[in-house]
Amino acid sequence: MEHGLLRSSRRRITAVAAALTLAVGSAAVAAAPVQAASPNLIVNGGFEDGLASWFANDGNASDTATLSTTTDAYSGTGAVLVTNRSTTGSGPMQNLSGKVQAGKTYLVTARVKYENANSPATKQFFITMHYGGSTYTNLGTVTVPRGQWGLIQGTFTIPAGQNVSTARIFVETPWTANPSTAPDTHLMDFKVDDVTLQEYVVSKTIEVVGKLPGEHNPLIGHKFGADGFGFVHDGRVYLYMTNDTQGYAPNPATGVSPGINYGDINQITVISSADLVNWTDHGEIQVAGPNGVAPFTGNSWAPGIAKKVVNGEEKFFLYYANGGGSSNVITGESPLGPWTSERTSTLINGSTPGAEDVAWKFDPAPLVDDDGQAYLYFGGGPASTSMPPVERFNNPKNIRSIKLGENMIATEGRAAVVDAPVAFEAGHVFKREGKYYLSYSSHFGGNDFGGNQPRVPGYPGGGQIGYMISDNPMSWPKETYAGVLFPNQSQFFGAGTGGNNHQSVFEFEGKFYFTYHAPTLNKRINGNTTQGYRSPHIQELTFNPDGTIQQVVGDYAGVNQVRNFNPYRVFEAETVGWSKGIATGKVDSASAEFGTPAPNLVVRDIDEGDWTALSAVDFGADGAASVTATVRALAADGSIEVRLDSASGPVVGTIPVDTPTGEWAQVTADLQGATGVHDVYFTYRGPAGDDLFEIDSWAFEAVPPLDLSVVADTRCVGEMVMVTVRAANNEAIHVTASATSAYGSRPFGSVPPGKEKFRSFPTGTATVPAGEVTVTATATVDGEPKSASYKASYAARSCG
Repeated sequence: MEHGLLRSSRRRITAVAAALTLAVGSAAVAAAPVQAASPNLIVNGGFEDGLASWFANDGNASDTATLSTTTDAYSGTGAVLVTNRSTTGSGPMQNLSGKVQAGKTYLVTARVKYENANSPATKQFFITMHYGGSTYTNLGTVTVPRGQWGLIQGTFTIPAGQNVSTARIFVETPWTANPSTAPDTHLMDFKVDDVTLQEYVVSKTIEVVGKLPGEHNPLIGHKFGADGFGFVHDGRVYLYMTNDTQGYAPNPATGVSPGINYGDINQITVISSADLVNWTDHGEIQVAGPNGVAPFTGNSWAPGIAKKVVNGEEKFFLYYANGGGSSNVITGESPLGPWTSERTSTLINGSTPGAEDVAWKFDPAPLVDDDGQAYLYFGGGPASTSMPPVERFNNPKNIRSIKLGENMIATEGRAAVVDAPVAFEAGHVFKREGKYYLSYSSHFGGNDFGGNQPRVPGYPGGGQIGYMISDNPMSWPKETYAGVLFPNQSQFFGAGTGGNNHQSVFEFEGKFYFTYHAPTLNKRINGNTTQGYRSPHIQELTFNPDGTIQQVVGDYAGVNQVRNFNPYRVFEAETVGWSKGIATGKVDSASAEFGTPAPNLVVRDIDEGDWTALSAVDFGADGAASVTATVRALAADGSIEVRLDSASGPVVGTIPVDTPTGEWAQVTADLQGATGVHDVYFTYRGPAGDDLFEIDSWAFEAVPPLDLSVVADTRCVGEMVMVTVRAANNEAIHVTASATSAYGSRPFGSVPPGKEKFRSFPTGTATVPAGEVTVTATATVDGEPKSASYKASYAARSCG
């Protein structure tokens, strides 16, 4: 790059401050978590439309050149040839005024070639931005061998104070005062092709396998989430989390993100599962901020949710911390929204009775009791300095409980003190067998809690989850303390995973489960030096005979899958047990599985070798005949391999993604050997370096059962009822069948193709109630045994 050189009357400025590392030569960009997400700001960058939008640089009166098209292109059918250059800056230029913005970062690329036999064996080229006047900036450079195409490539940030009302980009060779004295060295002809300029966005895509196959913690491996609150509705567990991913911004060169900035978080992440292993990503709720559901709040941390019928309508109430100073609530029509704010000010704040001495009026956790009365638990932070130091340490009295009104969006009465020993934050209550359990996160000491004070024996250590048991949801004296529920997570996951925690407990299908977070995904990305990006975990919660809780042990194994996954339906592609290298994003269409009110996400940022997987998919004995994917192709020659049990397991089918680029379509593949219960891996194939496609949904179709028509009836034989059954074989092969009723069993034997057989059951009685006959059938199809069962009903009959 040129450094501080003068040319004519203008001053050349080097790459702007805070510019990212430039890639030099024709080498590809080093692997880095970045993506050029915006459209190309250059018009006709491949010169396929001739010279449209291009002209010779005229920044100085002495800059002149002749531009013409050539078919000697790096790609496509056209490129630009630059001849008759008068200065080193004389090259192809395009006007970008109004397209670029100060403070933003961009990626620029171009292909260049020169062929003058009298020129040097190698030559340096620049892409340069001219902001008007004497302000020039080199954006990228390459030194290319004569006769070969070279790649100019670089990233740059336009300074925040830069005037961009005039902005032009051009290609040039290094400046020299008198280029005409050696034209073969300084003014040679050259060609340019494939010029791009795109806004450079730091990718949040996590390329490592963060949730290892076979392990069930962390719950997801493609994004972060903290402070998980578990909520059960209609056979699914929903987990609402602080969106730690919102601030994740890995450095393009190192892959390491700056430490998490909680002040930027104003979204809540939602995932759900019917089996506790395969989780559907529902994306983020924009809760706070100027474009949020509740724009009068700035943050959304530590969510908690409850449902209640209000005025005859079932509603869902999502509580969240608006930073440390207050808490609020928004209302939903379902666990996935849509969401509205019934309030215009925060729910919990400095005017809440009984909360005056609470430093941090946050971490709201609701409980709706069996009688319909609702409560909210909140608070945390430094203890009141009015208390003696020992009390500030052991009994800081910084958590509160308060009743909620019938409408769930207002409080009633005065908040009561929760005297949780060594409390810091994260108060949460659940009910079991008539008892109330309050868990919380303990503090680490320090001046905020009276300094170095003696700890009461048995009280929690720093960063542990303690709990209390009470007969009254509003009464929590220190005598209800029951012990440590969960030690600090670093005890289980090692260096880099410590810090405070936030938990919840939910009951699902007769078992209790404990949620917590740990920076385990962050650790798998960067090693033991983590930056505070947390991930959700779940462990089963078990109880002693006296009702106390057995201390939870954190691990990567997680909980058992509560049921096998049913593939014979349309389900979201962003439902994953494990994944590698993918991301998710919202699209403006209805969710195929959850309907119009729910946000719809797709799997995206799919590259060659990426994959997603489902745990314990039950194809049944007959198996799956085919699978259909709803996809949007982004590159040619993509495909999806369906594999069993690992990313390198046997391929049972390959889906060609050969649909028109940029259009949503359905693609289907036949399957062979997809029977029984297996982990299923979708492995993605296509050209290296390209985003291949996006995926909206999957649907498997079962191998059809044997095709028999079965009809049952009754008739009178004298004064006795006879039950009859007819089985018609619609298959092209022989089928062996038998029938069973309340009056015995009868074999049909072999039923030929296209034929039918009858069997009858004497009942020995003049009157029979309504009933049914079961017919079972077996056959061998393509060397594989198949079976099917059919039921046929008959009406009551009297023959007396």
